[in-house]
Amino acid sequence: MTLRGYQLSWLRRDVVAGLVLTSLLVPQGMAYAELAGLPAITGLYTSVLCLLGYAVFGPSRVLVLGPDSSLGPMIAATILPLIGANGDPQRAVELASMLALITGLITMGAGIARLGFVADLLSKPTQMGYMNGLALTILVGQLPKLFGFSIDADGLIDEARGFVNGLSDGDTVGAAVAVGVLSLGLILVMQRVMPKVPGVLVAVVVAIGAAAALNLGDHGVSLVGELPSGFPPLELPSAHGEIPALVAGALGIALVSLTDTISTASVFAARHDQELDGNREMIGIGAANLGASLFQGFPVSTSGSRTAVAEQAGAKTQVTGLVGAGAIVLMLVLVPGLLRNLPQPVLAAVVIAASLSLADLAGTRRLWQQRRTEFLLSVAAFLGVALLGVLPGIAVAVGLSILNVFRRAWWPYQTTLGRVPGMSGLHDRSLHPDADELPGLTIFRFDAPLFFANARTFREQVRHLARRDPPPLWIVVAAEPITDVDTTAADMLEDLDEELNAAGTSLVFAELKEGVRAKLERYELIGPLEPSHFFPTLDAAVEAYREQSGADWTPPISPLSHEAVPGGQT
Repeated sequence: MTLRGYQLSWLRRDVVAGLVLTSLLVPQGMAYAELAGLPAITGLYTSVLCLLGYAVFGPSRVLVLGPDSSLGPMIAATILPLIGANGDPQRAVELASMLALITGLITMGAGIARLGFVADLLSKPTQMGYMNGLALTILVGQLPKLFGFSIDADGLIDEARGFVNGLSDGDTVGAAVAVGVLSLGLILVMQRVMPKVPGVLVAVVVAIGAAAALNLGDHGVSLVGELPSGFPPLELPSAHGEIPALVAGALGIALVSLTDTISTASVFAARHDQELDGNREMIGIGAANLGASLFQGFPVSTSGSRTAVAEQAGAKTQVTGLVGAGAIVLMLVLVPGLLRNLPQPVLAAVVIAASLSLADLAGTRRLWQQRRTEFLLSVAAFLGVALLGVLPGIAVAVGLSILNVFRRAWWPYQTTLGRVPGMSGLHDRSLHPDADELPGLTIFRFDAPLFFANARTFREQVRHLARRDPPPLWIVVAAEPITDVDTTAADMLEDLDEELNAAGTSLVFAELKEGVRAKLERYELIGPLEPSHFFPTLDAAVEAYREQSGADWTPPISPLSHEAVPGGQT
């Protein structure tokens, strides 16, 4: 618990930061609840107990959890098909609470089991593509609300078509467009010009004042209306036959929440000279979700924007979140009608502004410039969300990340090494094609563990090198990057050694790690592989070859004579 050792000198700053934070918690909580297909009030219920749960169990001093724009579409995609068209809102709340409970159990269990590494299942390029697709999906889905009408559509393409049809049918409400677009512009401008001032709060206050002064409700603008007074009872949520579908959604939500939380927590931990504990973060997120589930809430995640606001306002500890939760409670008890004149298009503007912060177009352009394969992964993840939907999109993103890891292990970077005049050591001949070489000696580096998936790749590359004209007498494997050899690869090495020996070429190893050599001995491979063909360093292997052959370093006949090893990294 981060409240141990609390100093009273921090209290004033935490209270001020908590009140500033509340100005974001209320409108964003309501907006993200509606994004998830739930009543706006549930966003406030969710904020209260999730802040309390993380304050007790979370490790970070300043991280702020709550309803999040990236989870809203995933929650909606999970629960809305279960309640059907014109479903009961109360049933939707029950399912969302059960979804939060399952998500909390998954994340807390993962933290207790020390499975923090699962947050790495989304690589940066695939995460970027997923978030870009999510941003577009949220943006298009909120446009009808911004323009004052509603549509019945599912999926990005259907929602875009429905919005265009609504415009062509004249469903637009002019006053709604005006208040929504102006609020969106105000939020975006203040984020850029005055980032320390909560633009969302300013937009909400201005819109409420305009709605009251201009009677926008009488001009077709939908208003939030009176919020329920008081609180729902604390109780365990219930779901009957929907749990399997909820578990599937909870797994995706937990992965996105953990990835976002751990990446955000690492940034703020570095700022405050703290160590990141991914497993404790999982437990903290789990506690926050469990707390929300008891209070008619829905799954939550970390908010980078709200955390930044709390930090800028001087937050020292999680007391900031407790103050925010307490302020929400007081508002619901004392002034539930405070936001009754808030126009619904303003909530759409809040969500759209958040969706724009999810997109990373500059990062996508950088991927195009730096590494085309990762750019294509990002685009594929984007298309998965845009064309298949939010939940299938996260499955596509995870699958692409795993396939990318497998691709790199299956076909790792491979090269031959040579001596470059004026430079110590041996160097990549793909980068230095004029490097000197010893006649009859080929030094081959394979930058990956040797296991069943890439054993054939290794064998084919060595065979390729053995077919050079004239064939090499020694092929020395620069084995320092080879961190493991499994039984499949061991059998391959034994067969390959016999094949090369029959052709007059010796397979030699240099810089093999002690742990890997121990495995080869356990496989009874040292013996079939000549023990004298293992050297502690490349220099030792080279000198042994020179003593045996009498060869000396010679430059290649021409730069074109260097035969590149296929399979270079892309």
